Amino acid sequence: MTKTAVVLFNLGGPDRPEAVRPFLFNLFNDPAIIGLPQPFRWLLAQLISRRRAPIARAIYDNLGGGSPLLPNTEAQAAALEKALGEGGGADTVKVFIAMRYWHPMSDATARAVRDFGPDRVLLLPLYPQFSTTTTGSSTKDWLRAARAAGLRAPTRVLCCYPRDSGFVAESAALLAKALDEAASKASRTRVLFSAHGLPKKIVDGGDPYQWQVEQSTAAVVAALGERAQRLDWLVCYQSRVGPLEWIGPATEDEIRRAGEEGVGVVLVPIAFVSEHSETLVELDIEYRELAEEAAVPFYIRVPTVGAGASFVAGLAGLVCRALADKDAATAPVEGSPLCPAAFGRCACRAAAGS
Repeated sequence: MTKTAVVLFNLGGPDRPEAVRPFLFNLFNDPAIIGLPQPFRWLLAQLISRRRAPIARAIYDNLGGGSPLLPNTEAQAAALEKALGEGGGADTVKVFIAMRYWHPMSDATARAVRDFGPDRVLLLPLYPQFSTTTTGSSTKDWLRAARAAGLRAPTRVLCCYPRDSGFVAESAALLAKALDEAASKASRTRVLFSAHGLPKKIVDGGDPYQWQVEQSTAAVVAALGERAQRLDWLVCYQSRVGPLEWIGPATEDEIRRAGEEGVGVVLVPIAFVSEHSETLVELDIEYRELAEEAAVPFYIRVPTVGAGASFVAGLAGLVCRALADKDAATAPVEGSPLCPAAFGRCACRAAAGS
């Protein structure tokens, strides 16, 4: 019997008010986020985390003092393990969680995976779209932790799945339900597909994240069928911080524009698969208040895919197909590489040395 460990990557979030500052320090001390050499990155991370901690604590106060991301990810892990166990194969599959910036982090999870004694390890990010700042950073940290733990099982990274049928179907079904609600309103509707933003210099440097977000969005719109022909929609980006130029358009600017044009908003968190502070606070509270101030006729927020049946079935399919393909160490589900050649920081191209 073959034993397989599936490791779900996610961002992580502080589980109590006292964890907010160390969580922020871990975030800003990541070289994928701030590229300064040490000790300058450490010093800057200390400064930023100290200054931002009170603001972040106020955000998490809306969520009872901590992030719900870990319990949401645990629900996804349990659903995925159940789906894989129902496949009827001879393999034993156990699903683990490795968070990047708060517990359980890579070192502890790598030791747990080592103790499980797997014959193979599959790293599955809960980021459908690849970025060097998310999947890339988590993968690098995992490989370091696995070496430190003495975990030597063959390991494969499933770097991205922006057009996976399960993810797309779940997203489209949730959007269709929101559009049904919007249809009962008196004004026109605009769908804003909102994703976490990135500094423009990261994308200009060959990161494929923005291109993959656009691929996800186009696939979800296409899945609506005939309804898509009359849909007013666009992609926008949230969560800008700092003085750098970020990719756009900005979600808040598009909400204001919708108000100016008298158009109702249905907002889809296209790059998030779990509820956390950026959906439950930024989208549900801050952007809703902005929509009211901007006289947007109505504001409907579509839920994340969570542990929805289609999404979990899609993840299970990704795992099964990845385990059946023995060739590539890093690959998307749709072939290697998925991204156009212009995106030199695509994980598959980097793995292939191209």
